[in-house]
Amino acid sequence: MSLNLEQARFNMVEQQVRTWDVLDARVLGVLGTVPREDFVPARYRKLAFADLRIPLGHGQVMMKPLEEGRMLQALEIQPGQRVLEVGTGSGFVAACLSALGADVTTVEIMPELADSAAARLDRLGYASIRVMQADALGELTLDHGVDAVVITGSSLQVPGSLQALVKTGGRLFGVRGQEPAMEAVCMRHLGPGRWLPESLFETDLPRLIGAEDQPGFEF
Repeated sequence: MSLNLEQARFNMVEQQVRTWDVLDARVLGVLGTVPREDFVPARYRKLAFADLRIPLGHGQVMMKPLEEGRMLQALEIQPGQRVLEVGTGSGFVAACLSALGADVTTVEIMPELADSAAARLDRLGYASIRVMQADALGELTLDHGVDAVVITGSSLQVPGSLQALVKTGGRLFGVRGQEPAMEAVCMRHLGPGRWLPESLFETDLPRLIGAEDQPGFEF
């Protein structure tokens, strides 16, 4: 394996992610081992570890590595927990969640992205991740609650239909607000109708398809 590649990966973890107050050893370890370069489009491979959002096509992007790190740290994923990701994209976040020990179901509305992510995850050894091609806001039904929901697209407010899937004690990561300064939040479910939101960082992510005018849940 290229020493330059490994140096770039090391620099991403140590100079970007760690310096943004991501100190969880498990999260740093996952970001240092899940092969991010294999999840970016081929033409952006040299930028896989750069401090930028990488286009995936269809108006979607990969979050910056440091944003992914803060998100994973805030979710406090424990082995065996059930996690639902909304917005599979390249499959990288799903792979990281799986590497943290989660039982992952990831939903992608774009058939091309869903198919390519499923094939990529299978090829890279993440065959246990379930990839669903569906509209998470319109046609998704689960026969159980989940310990965490991860929403990788933005919405004006966090969609209430996705909040309803989180067990008491669970967490939800979402991005809410309007460009150019949206708020990434991790919300802990304290009980019926009770949520404790933690503001993580400002960002500017593409809208979750179908969430442009979702009323969501007010705080």
